[in-house]
Amino acid sequence: MIAAVAGWSARHRSLAITGWLALVVLAALSSSLGTGDGARSIDPGEAGRAQQMVQAQDSGDSIRENVLIQSRDVGGDRRFADNPELRKATDDLVAELRRAPGAVREVGSPLEAHSERWISQDGRSGLVTFEVAGPEERFEMHYAAVVKAVEQVQERHPQVQLAQAGDRSLSEAVNEGIKDDLTRAEMTSLPLTLLILLVVFGSLIAAGIPLLLSATTVAAAFGMLQLVSHLVPFNSAASAIVLLIGMAVGIDYSLFYLRRVREERAAGHAVGEALRITARTSGHAIVASGLTVMVCMLGLLFTGVDVFKGLTVGTVLVVGLAVLSSVTVLPALLAALGDRVDKARIPWLGRRRIAAQESHFWGRVARAVVRRPVLAGTTSAVALLVMALPALGIRLQDAAVTASMPPGVSVAVDAATEMQREFPGAATAARVVIGRTDGASADTLEVRTAVEELHERAAASGGALREPITAVPVGDVMVVRVPLAGAVTDPVADRALETLRGQALPVTLGTVEGADYAVAGKTATPHDFTEQVNRRTPIVFAFILGLAFLLLAVTFRSWTIPLASILLNLLSIGAAYGVLAWVFQGGNLESLLGFNSYGGVVSWLPLFMFVILFGLSMDYHIFILSRVRERCLAGVEPREAVVGGIAVSAGVVSSAALIMTAVFTVFMTLSAIEYKMLGLGMALAILIDATVVRAVLLPAAMSLLGERAWRLPHQFRRLPGVSASPWSGPGRGH
Repeated sequence: MIAAVAGWSARHRSLAITGWLALVVLAALSSSLGTGDGARSIDPGEAGRAQQMVQAQDSGDSIRENVLIQSRDVGGDRRFADNPELRKATDDLVAELRRAPGAVREVGSPLEAHSERWISQDGRSGLVTFEVAGPEERFEMHYAAVVKAVEQVQERHPQVQLAQAGDRSLSEAVNEGIKDDLTRAEMTSLPLTLLILLVVFGSLIAAGIPLLLSATTVAAAFGMLQLVSHLVPFNSAASAIVLLIGMAVGIDYSLFYLRRVREERAAGHAVGEALRITARTSGHAIVASGLTVMVCMLGLLFTGVDVFKGLTVGTVLVVGLAVLSSVTVLPALLAALGDRVDKARIPWLGRRRIAAQESHFWGRVARAVVRRPVLAGTTSAVALLVMALPALGIRLQDAAVTASMPPGVSVAVDAATEMQREFPGAATAARVVIGRTDGASADTLEVRTAVEELHERAAASGGALREPITAVPVGDVMVVRVPLAGAVTDPVADRALETLRGQALPVTLGTVEGADYAVAGKTATPHDFTEQVNRRTPIVFAFILGLAFLLLAVTFRSWTIPLASILLNLLSIGAAYGVLAWVFQGGNLESLLGFNSYGGVVSWLPLFMFVILFGLSMDYHIFILSRVRERCLAGVEPREAVVGGIAVSAGVVSSAALIMTAVFTVFMTLSAIEYKMLGLGMALAILIDATVVRAVLLPAAMSLLGERAWRLPHQFRRLPGVSASPWSGPGRGH
C-alpha cells in the first residue's frame, strides 16, 4: 500500500505537490473557523474543583498583589512601628492605591486593624496586600494603575524599597520568561539545524527539502490545532513541544527517505525504480515509526490530566501529517527534481557527501561487538545501569516560581524571593474557595466567623499556616488566602497544605452548615497534579509498552525484536533519569548549567520523557532493524546482516540524532530550570540511544539471538502470510 501511494505520487507529481500545498493552505485557513475562547483546562484533584467553583462566577477571578516595604538601610535594626520612613511610605502607597478610581479593593496594611499580621516576624518589614478589581474588561487598566501607583510612591520615597509580587505579576513574569526562552530556542536551533543538514547533504537543495517539509507540516498542524483547541485545551507549552516534535520527525523521515534514494541511485537504479524501492523499504519503516510515536502519545490520555490532552492531540496530528508528507509529497518532489536534488553543492562538502556510502567507523565498531557480544553488551548495560542508579532516589517536585528562574531574570520573581524570606507563603498563598451547596452567596456571617477562626488555627499550627490571611468575595463564593510554610512546592509546604486541608478547615469551615470548600493555589495545584500523574503512571507505562510490543511484532514478524527494543529503550531512558536526578536534584554542575537546585525533578518530566523518547527512539530502531531485515531476507548470514545494516544506516541515524541532540542542547541554555531539565534529559537519552544502544547493545543482542531474533512463536506461524523467519517461506532473496 505504501509503495502504491508513493508510486502514484511520483507519477502524478504535480497533482501530489499541489494537493499537499492545498492541504496546508486549507489547514491554515481552518484556524479562522473557530471563534471565541479556546477550551479551558481543569487542574486535577481538589485544586481543580476549586478552580471550577471560581470559573462558574461571572465576576471574574480573585487577583491579589502584594508589595513588600523595607528600608534600604541594610544594617538598620529599627522596627517597622518605630520607623517613620516606612510608615510614611506605607501610608502614601495605600492612599495612592485608593486614589485610583475602582482599581483596588480589600486593602490590608500594617496601618490597619490587626497590624501585626502585615509585619514580618523580625518586625522590620511591612506588607501591603490588595485585590486588583474587575470587571474583566477593565482589569488591564486597573492593573496598569496599580503598577503606576507603586512606581510613583517608590520615586517619592527613595530611602524605602518597594517590591511587588502576586498573582498577576508572577504570572506575567512566567509567561514573558517562556516567550523569551522559546524565541531564543527558535532563533538558535533553526540555523543550527540548517547547518547540520548542509554538512550532511552537501547541497542547498537537498538540505532545504527536509526543512521545507517540516515547516509545511508544522504549519498545517498548527492551523488544525487552532480549530481543535476549541474542543481540547491547548497551551503555549504544548505548542512549543509540538513544534519541536514536528520539526524533529519531519526532518528524520526526510533524512531516511533521501538517504535511501541516494543509495539506490548510487547502485545504478533509475529515479523511478529508486523511489519504488525506497517506498517499499524506508517508506514502510517511516509509517511504522510514525504509528509507534502516535500510539505512545495516546498513553498520556490515561493520566486524565487536561493539559496532556492538547499535547497528545497536537503530537498525533503533527506526526501523522509528517508521515503523510513523507509518503506522498516527498516522492513527488524527488521525482520532479531527479538528479537536480544534488545541485547547489557546498564547496569542500558537496563531492564527499553526494554519494551514499556505508560508515566505515560504525561498521568496524559493530563488527568488533559481534565478535565479542557478551563482553561488549554486558559492559555497556552495566555502565547504563550505573548511570541509572540515582533515579532510584528521584524526588518528583515542581519548581516554585522563585526556584524556576535564576536571580536577575525577572523583577517580580526577585521580589517574590525576598517576600518569601520575610513573609513565607504570602506571594504564593493557598486559595480556599468557599461556596454554598444551595447556590446562595457564601459571604455570610457564619462563613466570616469561620474565616476569623482560621487566624487562631494559624497561630496554633506551629508555623505551618502563616499570616496575613485575607478573604474577598468573588461573585457568590469567597476566596480566602492562607500563606503556607515552606518553599511553595517542597515537603514542608506539602505538610502545611495537609495541615490546612486535614485539620484547620474541617474544624472551622467544616462546621458551617451548607458550606462547601476546596483548596487550590501554587502549592495545592502541583501537589494534586503530581499525585494524579504518579497514580496513573503505571497504566501509561503498561499501555505504551504493550501496544509498542504488538506494533513492532507485526512490523518485523518477530516477538524477540520488540522485546529487545523495549529493553534497550528502557536502559537509555533509565540512564537519562539517573543523570537528571544526579545533576538537578543533587545540585551537581550548577555553575556550568546556570541553575540553583531546589532538591527535586519536575513532576511531569519523567513521564513526558518516557512517552516522547520511547516513540522517537523507535525511529532509529525501526530504521536500523529494517535494514538488517532486508539483508536477512536476501540470505546474508545473521551477524553480517547486523554489521551491514548498522553500517549502511549509521550516517542518516547519526545525522538525525545530531540534529535532535543539538536542538535539545539549546534548551539547556535557557533560563527556566524546567527547560534545562528537558534539554539535558532528552539530549542525553537521544545521544545514548544513537551511540551506545545502536552501536553496541543492539548488535550484541542481535548477534546473540541470531536466527531466533526473527522467529514468531509456533502458534503465530499459522497466520496467513506470516513466515517463521526471514530464512524461510516466500520472499527470500528479494
